[in-house]
Amino acid sequence: MSSYQIGGAAVTHNCITGGTDHFYPQLKEAIGRAVKIAFNVSFLMTSGVRLLLEDLQAAAAAGVPITILCANYLNITQPEALFLLKDALGDRLDLRFYNVPNQSFHAKAYFFSYPDYEEVFVGSSNLSRSALTSGIEWNYRIDGRTSPDDCAFFRQSFETLLNQHSILIDDRELKRYAKQWVRPKIYNQLAAFDSADAPDAEAPGAANRVAQTRAGFAVDGVEPMPPAPLIAFPQPTGAQVEALYALKNFRREGLDKGLIVAATGIGKTFLAAFDSRDFKRILFVAHRDEILTQAEHSFKCVRPALTTGHFNGSRKETGADIIFASVQTLGNPAYLENGPFAPEAFDYLIIDEFHHAVSDSYQHIIVYFKPRFLLGLTATPERLDNQDVFALCDYNVVYEVRLKEAINRGWLVPFRYYGIYDALDYDQVDFRNGQYDSEQLAELASVNKRGNLIFKHYAKYGSHRALGFCINRRHALYMTAYFREQEINCCAVISGTVSAEQQALVKDRESAISDLKTGKLAVIFSVDMFNEGLDIPELDMVMFLRPTQSPIVFLQQLGRGLRKSRGKTHVKVLDFIGNYKKANLVPFWLNSETGAESSGRSGYRLPTEDDYPADCLVDFDFNLIDLFKKMAAAQKKLKDRISDEFFQIADLLGHRPLRRDFYIHLDETLYRQIRSKKELNPFRDYLGFLEAIGQTTPAEKELLGSFGHQFLNTIENTAMAKTYKMPVLLAFYNDGEIKREIDDDDLYRSFKAFYEKGSNRIDLLRDKATAGAMDWGKSEYVSLAWRNPLHFLARTDGEFFYQVGERFCLAPELGDFVTNPAFVKHFKDIIDYRTKRFYKERLEKLEIQEQAAENTR
Repeated sequence: MSSYQIGGAAVTHNCITGGTDHFYPQLKEAIGRAVKIAFNVSFLMTSGVRLLLEDLQAAAAAGVPITILCANYLNITQPEALFLLKDALGDRLDLRFYNVPNQSFHAKAYFFSYPDYEEVFVGSSNLSRSALTSGIEWNYRIDGRTSPDDCAFFRQSFETLLNQHSILIDDRELKRYAKQWVRPKIYNQLAAFDSADAPDAEAPGAANRVAQTRAGFAVDGVEPMPPAPLIAFPQPTGAQVEALYALKNFRREGLDKGLIVAATGIGKTFLAAFDSRDFKRILFVAHRDEILTQAEHSFKCVRPALTTGHFNGSRKETGADIIFASVQTLGNPAYLENGPFAPEAFDYLIIDEFHHAVSDSYQHIIVYFKPRFLLGLTATPERLDNQDVFALCDYNVVYEVRLKEAINRGWLVPFRYYGIYDALDYDQVDFRNGQYDSEQLAELASVNKRGNLIFKHYAKYGSHRALGFCINRRHALYMTAYFREQEINCCAVISGTVSAEQQALVKDRESAISDLKTGKLAVIFSVDMFNEGLDIPELDMVMFLRPTQSPIVFLQQLGRGLRKSRGKTHVKVLDFIGNYKKANLVPFWLNSETGAESSGRSGYRLPTEDDYPADCLVDFDFNLIDLFKKMAAAQKKLKDRISDEFFQIADLLGHRPLRRDFYIHLDETLYRQIRSKKELNPFRDYLGFLEAIGQTTPAEKELLGSFGHQFLNTIENTAMAKTYKMPVLLAFYNDGEIKREIDDDDLYRSFKAFYEKGSNRIDLLRDKATAGAMDWGKSEYVSLAWRNPLHFLARTDGEFFYQVGERFCLAPELGDFVTNPAFVKHFKDIIDYRTKRFYKERLEKLEIQEQAAENTR
């Protein structure tokens, strides 16, 4: 009830009008007394959900059923709000979308059933903070004791909408809605009235400003929290909320490792800190001290009660709850084999910038430690030096939000990209091991003609704070000197020592960042020092002054300018492009794609405006468009490209790749083009492929065309809807001492060992028939083996497999091969390759299913 004065007398009424007469206290009181709750609102905003979430959680914990019906038209309802509700209320919440197409849904009503009566609030308030507090919103409270017919009428109308005109927001529908959600234009208007209802109106991290200030740096984050007092600790927001929900469900399925792919600026470190709250001992690994220092700040904000320590070249702190470790130090085998940490020392292992995890130092750490869960974090999982980052987590992608989606959803600012034709002739520069000779290239680029081209476009598009990525140290110093001659305050940030005359051009990293933020500097020129671990939201321009041949580096550089800042509407990107290798893929990288389907010999199709993120501008010089088409047309034939790729990978690895290595390192664009071409796909008959390119050993030559070769070729191509055949083959393999016959004991040991690995076990747990596999013993595993893989192997490949009593056998003709080292090596390699391929194809099928579900909406 509300009251006001007339002639000095207090008048009580059932109206709530907003302004200073807030709706929020009325709802809070009603939620606390209700035995049944239902909301009917046009849209849900995160600000409103956060305001009521603790009260709703308390009600749900007390067994109160909660129903919420909202609309999804115009994308006003925020996915984050839905994720928060689903995560907090669980099975006590019945969450639905009104599903009548092309019909607006503006009704707002809040229903509360008490032990002895019912009431309903009907009015104009949606579930947003401004609507529940300071906004001018009129709501009328109807008491079922005095107006039972009115209450019954609204209740019946609501039940009709719920039962006849709604769809359940289950996990699949929630993910679908989130993936297609694009930040509505109306949020610009909401920002003018109440930034709490426009989470993108502030610089990232507004919600957590108190905690961030204490931590000493900004956070990629979220909208403001409920009214004063301000929170002391940060809360997850946006993509973090969605990723945490996915991680929780992911671990319920028994998986013990996973990858988060999120564009730069989303707040992956804070996400890891939030996710760590169910773990006591944590190891955070990165390759730069700046990243480790920032990570420590983030974890201290989220988990202030835990102790922190560092393990690097200068500090060896081992007893803290959270250890922030340098990969260069911890990844040294000497520290692992005889070091202070046991394999089970940590519950939770976090690998930041996971695309680096292909290196030996990271691999030593990943293999050595046995945490309850391993989390990889990266913005750029594309192949680095042709190594498959996804394979390191068995293609278990927990959550993914790429550049386009992050911009569409308002988490990052749009870009204005200008592809500028650069006449620098890269054909004059030596190209070895996938890289141009940096000294030769810097000599060509460090001339005033090119310097003037760069400065002219810098001045044309204008900037207050810019970052230029240079070829090498020499080039960074040249660009600094040239821009200073044009009276631009700038510096170089580079590693190593410089001459006395060059010292005036150089600043250390921290002072340069500070001066750029405060406006003392207008430009910083660097090489690779700012690709990662840099947080300068105020940047309004990035300049690519070197050939960018990797989507990882390209997106890292672009990401430096995409963070949000107050008053920042976009970032300008100046990319100086010449005839360097892979230049024609740049248009696709801007959309987080590889260009695999559009850059072949059959034609070159540039992405259109609709392919790029919302509100982004992409402008390529006409000369570049012609260059891109010529480069695409000049590509080698597929057969020659496969051979070239094989030898390039062999040089990279230092040895001849067999199936697994070739599959993991093979360029994704090339693999997509050959996977369905039987005559070109080397994985159809790898021994034959090796022979065709002159790479078979004498022992392998003896296998060619034999019964053993036929057997290997059969298992290379065997159908695999499940992984069941792999533990059967591993039982025969027997750690390299191949058995001709296996029994139930062999099958049990092999199946149990294989499915103890989370990435294998997930397929059992997702199938209703095998969902109880976590509790299986010998009889269940043996039963599965005999009724499925053994049955089908004997039926479809009877020339190689057969049953004798309770034993499963290999054909006698293989007797001469099972002790042949070349045969044994290829047998195991096929098992490893097919397992990795299964992981990847499982992920691809999931993505196809989700896309199909979206297309049917």
